[in-house]
Amino acid sequence: MESIKAIGQAVAPSGVGTARNADTGAAGGFGDALRQALENLNAAQQSANALGRRFQAGDTAVSLEETMIAMQTASISFQATVQARNRLVSAYHDIMGMQV
Repeated sequence: MESIKAIGQAVAPSGVGTARNADTGAAGGFGDALRQALENLNAAQQSANALGRRFQAGDTAVSLEETMIAMQTASISFQATVQARNRLVSAYHDIMGMQV
């Protein structure tokens, strides 16, 4: 239930629904979890790109296997993030289409 309240606060226009509910008491919330997930995804992609550049430059400390694993990890993380976004958008459209 906390995450639903956090979603409402994250997508609400300025000044609407921004009052913090006293029973949540959570330091973070959905917005913080989403931000952290995107930062982790960005770090994985930057790491994979850096390894790829080092491998292409001929750095003997970087193996092809290590580079490919990092690139595949970043790719899978990105695909999972896109699927989660698609599910959230679909849920949002379903909720907005409900009769009150």
